[in-house]
Amino acid sequence: MSALKVWRTVATALVACAIGAGLAYAKLPPLTDEQKAKASEAKAKAAQTAKDARAAEEKAMDRVVEHYKKEKGMKSVAAAPAAKKK
Repeated sequence: MSALKVWRTVATALVACAIGAGLAYAKLPPLTDEQKAKASEAKAKAAQTAKDARAAEEKAMDRVVEHYKKEKGMKSVAAAPAAKKK
């Protein structure tokens, strides 16, 4: 590779890095009220979906435990519900 090609490659790489750095520091425009409301709505929906999925998972775990106890002939003891985490 000749020296001229090396320097052209180095110069091209430096220009590309400078452009990339400029784009990385570019700021997005601020959100509008409509966009904020939509994001808040999506966040609330995702939280509710996660909460519902966790509840369904807990019910499934309870069914598995009851089935296991039934197979082993164990008596299930009514335990006080665990304190909910915040």
